[in-house]
Parts: sequence; C-alpha cells; structure tokens
Amino acid sequence: MRRVYLDYSATTPVDPEVAQLMMTYYTEKYGNPSSVHGFGQEAKEGLEKAREQVATLIGAQPTEITFTSGGTEADNLAILGTADAQQKKGKHIITSAVEHHAVLETCEYLEKNGFDLTVVPVDEEGFIDPQAVAKAIRPDTILITIMHANNEVGTIQPIAEIGKIAQEKGIIFHVDAVQSLGKIPIDVKAMNIDLLTISSHKIYGPKGVGALYIRKGVKLTPRVFGGGQEKKRRSGTENLPGIVGFGKACELAGERMEEEEKRLAVLRDKLMDGILERVDYVKVNGPRGDKRLPNNVNVSILYVEGESLLLSLDMMGIAASSGSACTSGSLDPSHVLLAMGLKHEVAHGSLRFSLGRQNTEADIDYVLEKLPAIVDRLRAMSPLYDQILHNNAKVQ
Repeated sequence: MRRVYLDYSATTPVDPEVAQLMMTYYTEKYGNPSSVHGFGQEAKEGLEKAREQVATLIGAQPTEITFTSGGTEADNLAILGTADAQQKKGKHIITSAVEHHAVLETCEYLEKNGFDLTVVPVDEEGFIDPQAVAKAIRPDTILITIMHANNEVGTIQPIAEIGKIAQEKGIIFHVDAVQSLGKIPIDVKAMNIDLLTISSHKIYGPKGVGALYIRKGVKLTPRVFGGGQEKKRRSGTENLPGIVGFGKACELAGERMEEEEKRLAVLRDKLMDGILERVDYVKVNGPRGDKRLPNNVNVSILYVEGESLLLSLDMMGIAASSGSACTSGSLDPSHVLLAMGLKHEVAHGSLRFSLGRQNTEADIDYVLEKLPAIVDRLRAMSPLYDQILHNNAKVQ
C-alpha cells in the first residue's frame, strides 16, 4: 500500500544532513559548552555556529537567540517572562482568538493570577484586523502576542503592521512563528518584532529544541534557574546535538525556501482545487493564494466527522490531521474554526493536509483518488446527509 505523509505541520522527518551532523556531537564533539578545556571549547564552537545559523534565518543577531526545549517553552518564556518583568508598568495583555494553546493557556494562567486579557477576534478567513489590536491597547498594556501564521488554517497575519502599532506605543510584541519558520521569509527587524518563538522539528530538525529571539534591550525574567547558561535567560546544560541540528536545519531552510515555497504552493492549490472538484459540500477554511502558508490545506467536508475521515484516510496509508481535537481526548471542535465563525457540526468535519519536502504530485493524485470514495462511504451512513439528498430531490 502506498504511504503518503501529509502532516508536516505536526512534525517533519529529520533531514539526513542534519542527522549526520548531530551524530558527530553525540559521539565525537561531546563536551559541555561551559567547560574551559578543549572538549568544551569545541562544543561551544558548535553551539555558537548554530546560534548564528538560527539568527541568520530570521534577520537577527546571534546574541539575540536563546535556545529552549521547543516552541512551547519559548512561548512560556516570552509571555511569563515579560509579564513578570513589566508588571510594574501594567498587567494588560492582548492576544488573538486563534493562537496556539501554548500561548492561549499561558495568557489564561496570567489572567487567573491578576492580569487582564483582551482576546481580539478574527474574520471568516482567520485574519486579525490591526486596528482591532490598536483599539484594544490601554495605558497598562505591556504585551501583544500574535502568531505569524496559523497552524490549522495557514492564515498569514499582518505582523509588520501590528508590530508597528506596538512599537509606536512602546509595547512588547511577541510573535509565535513556529509554523511559518522556513516556509516564508521572516525579518524580525523589518516586522517590528521584539520576541519571536521558533521550533526545530517543524523544519526538518530534531524534536526537543526551539529558540526565542529576544531583541536587544528587551527585559525578561527567566523561568528556569540554575547554572546561568544562555546568558542567564535559560539555565541548564544545552542540548548540543539538538541545537547543532536546529542550526543546520535553519541553514538548509534558508537555502531552499524560495524554491520550496513555490513548489509547495502549486501542490497545495492542486489538492485544494481537486477536492472542491471531486467532493460536494466542501468549504475551504482560510484564505487562498499568498496570504496562506504554501503547504497548508484545510477543508470542512460537510455531513461527515473529521475523526472518521482521518481514520479512513489512515487505512489508505494517508496521514493527515483533523480539525477537531479528537487526538487530545476532547470532543470539542477546533477553537480556531469556531473563532472564524464555523458552526460546530461544520468544524467537526474538518481536515488539515500539510505538505512538505518529500511530497510529490503523485501523492496529491493518490489522495484525490481515494478521498471521494471515503467521503461517499461515510456520508452513506449519515442520516443528515440522507435528509439533504431527499430535500434536494424534492426541490428538483
């Protein structure tokens, strides 16, 4: 049976060049970067090269990069660290309704502990209106945290415009760029970003490694204490093989991004258009064209459950993800889709296909061959769909 992986937004395979380099730091250059002897200095050289590679991909300085255990920790450090460092100025935070749970739950934690939170809504395509952010600003606003591109529907937010508003008001601006890193260009200076969260395993690097860009001059209270590594921003002996792998993954992403962005956008549109042509009662979630991540397809297929679609696709060797949170043990549909105005029953029938380096046109053809029959079979068991057909027959 053919196997097609279309869940690159969940995680990616480690690039062979990355894995090969990492192995060197597991078996040969295994010193502690904090040690003063030759083994340690050799390790430190690898650490600092990786810091430079990560910084280059986002237009930052190496000294502005702090390595973490992943995107979740980086989000927590950015939000909690800013809240603690800035609370004498104020306790008001602004975020959006479609953020990743690593941001939303951290903000909600602060709200339960004396901070005020304003959640800005989005339109039907998942866009945030920069003017809505501007109107939400108060004299005690200390942080605005908005994601660059949505992990579910691929909507790319007007980050530079929002960043300019924050900059003019002297408010710290944090951006979660876990999904956009390596797929579309990021320039933290041009986009007026103070704090940027990124992750390794979304760009063909290892899991368990991420980073937080901290613009020079921005004050954060650390969340992890100990030996004072990472300029006392994040203590703990660095995961050197992982960090070196992250650096190499960033270097490769920068080299390949322009070409890959174009290639994936073609495959994305082929898949999206093919589904609309072959399956009735389908809604595309999110925008079309260059305002959407080049690798993201999210559709709601009416009158079927996303979980059933997901399992049926898996039986055909196709890996995707559901718009509803079935894998987390929750029966609730996606908070992102609900925030975009979808009804619960429509949100429950959502699928996300996310493409990557290994995908080909043949993969898309295979999905378009198998999906219609799966939908037909599942709808045949749906009383609601039977009612729709019955009503349509009456009208005709």
